[in-house]
Amino acid sequence: MPPSFSLTAAVLDTPDPQGLARFYQRLLGWPLRDDDPEWATLRPAGGGTGLSFQREERHVPPVWPAGPGDPRMQVHLDIRVDELDAAVAHAVDAGGRVAEFQPQDDVRVLLDPAGHPFCLFVDA
Repeated sequence: MPPSFSLTAAVLDTPDPQGLARFYQRLLGWPLRDDDPEWATLRPAGGGTGLSFQREERHVPPVWPAGPGDPRMQVHLDIRVDELDAAVAHAVDAGGRVAEFQPQDDVRVLLDPAGHPFCLFVDA
């Protein structure tokens, strides 16, 4: 029998773990669990997979969309919302910014304060 695995969090590098955690806390409404200059963690109130943020002084934000030689996105977050325009406004108010390149009409690509792309979408 294989060992048991449980994904607890996606971890994002940033020069400011506490600041990035607070952005996602405002965006998602999740409680802050760990709050340290080197490491911060958010988890949904009802349990489940969360987000963690670790200090990386030499963090280089990915470029969206990446061109030749640009730092490429290796992972992004997909976040389901109930109303796209209101969710985009909330994300921008929390400190995110809308990416210039938008490849789909029904999805919005935004960048968090550390430059990590994330997508907002409404379930069809």
